[in-house]
Order: sequence, then C-alpha cells, then structure tokens
Amino acid sequence: MMTGTIPRLAAFPKCYIEDIAFKRTMSLFDWIAMAKTLPAEGLELYEGFLTSHDDAYLDAVGEAITNAGFAMPMMCCSPDFTHPDPAQRARELTMEEDVVAVAAGLGARYVRVTAGQAHPETERETGIQWAVEGLTRLLERTRGSGVTLVYENHAKPGAWQYTDFSQPPEIFLEIVRQTAATGLAINFDTGNAAAFAEDPVALLEQVLDRVETVHASDTAVRGALQHVLLGTGVTPYPALFGRLKRAGWDGWICMEEASYQGREGVAAAARFVRATWNAA
Repeated sequence: MMTGTIPRLAAFPKCYIEDIAFKRTMSLFDWIAMAKTLPAEGLELYEGFLTSHDDAYLDAVGEAITNAGFAMPMMCCSPDFTHPDPAQRARELTMEEDVVAVAAGLGARYVRVTAGQAHPETERETGIQWAVEGLTRLLERTRGSGVTLVYENHAKPGAWQYTDFSQPPEIFLEIVRQTAATGLAINFDTGNAAAFAEDPVALLEQVLDRVETVHASDTAVRGALQHVLLGTGVTPYPALFGRLKRAGWDGWICMEEASYQGREGVAAAARFVRATWNAA
C-alpha cells in the first residue's frame, strides 16, 4: 500500500434504495445509466437491487456496469445471525452463501456482512456467540470464492425491524476480537462510528489492521444516525482519513449518499471525499 494514494471511490445510491429494492419504481439499470458520468470508479450494489439470480440477468447487470465504465467492488448483504430461531439462522447462512456466489460472478472483491438484528429475546452473550458462529461458518463455506467478507460497524438497513445487534461499539469490538483468527475483514462505516462511538477515531484505531473497505456516510448529530450530505455533519473526516493515510491504507471508499439529493448529492459527496483525503 502507498501512503497518500487517493483511494478508489464507489457510489452506493442509498437515496434510491427504497425505489430500487422495495418499491421497484426504479430499476438497477436505471441507476447504472444515471451514474455513468459520476466522478467515481465503482458502483456498490445491495443484494435487494437484484430481481433475479438467473445467469442471463446477472450477465446483463455485469455488462451494464462494465459498459458504464465502472468496477463492482462490493455487494452489501445483511445476514441476521442473531435471530432466536435456529432454523432461520440456518436459512440466513444459506441465503448469504448464495449472495457471495452471485457477487463473485459479478466480479466483486468484497461482500459486506452484518451480525444480525437486536431481537429483544436475544441476550448479549448469546447473540455474540451466534454472530461469531454465523460469520465463521459463512467464511468457511465461501473460502475459495475469491470474495473477502467485510464485517461492518452497522446501524440498521431498511428491511430490518430492529437495529443491528452490534450497533453498540463494545459489542462490535467483541465480535471483532472473537473472529480475529478467521480471516474476517472490516468495512468501517464513518457515519455509524460518529453516531454511536464515543471516539470514532479510537474505534477505527482498534480495528485498523483489518479494515479493507470504508463506507463514507455522515450524521447530523452524535448518539443517533441522521443521514446528511457527506461533509455537512459531525463525522470527523479529516481525523479519520488522516489516520487511514498514516497507516498506508488505499482501499475502496464507498459513498453512502443518503441526503436524498439524488445524483447531484453523490457527485458532491465524491468531490468532498477526494478533497478531504488530499488535505488530510
């Protein structure tokens, strides 16, 4: 790795996730076409964007991404390994194994994974055990796929009823500690760190040696995740980027544009990330 190298940027259209993944009022192909002129090198996908896992459909998605001039570095999925029903935990494992296979077929290098939901009946120690077991088994089942699993300090996807079980930094760090020997890497989310960690830079420091990818997001306040345009919230980007640069980190940064300003918001986020990285 080369200290100071400007990372490659990928765009994730969080502002359109409802339209693409849930309402289906916008297709993944619509988003790819819209993104063509964005100042980014990649497009990150969410498993819910896909309407099929058929080969012909996936080939068309891959071709559209390539023809638009992008790489597809990462697929996001949100396994619920803390579900109280063991049968559901088994189903989650099978489903996410399939997602990894799809991501590999599309040329992705990474798949973002989660611990699971904070189900009221799942106690802390039990949930940590289930999360570690689920993540470890997924790693074992997908070895040889060419895909690296990256575990995130996560908050809550739209499809979940509850927040992430490991949203509290102390639980996230315990799962990180217990998976140290497994090969599980980290996707560090800047906005989630700013919202929920007492010191976001200290949290980054504790996982820095395993950080492969970064989600760039921003929050208006500490203590809760209130998405705003990157660079307009309380996330300490200069300090976070400075620490990454001193470590020689030069991986993919994926911009989670969730201020609902559409394509222009993503473009503004890209300008902010590049300028702040250069100045850090």
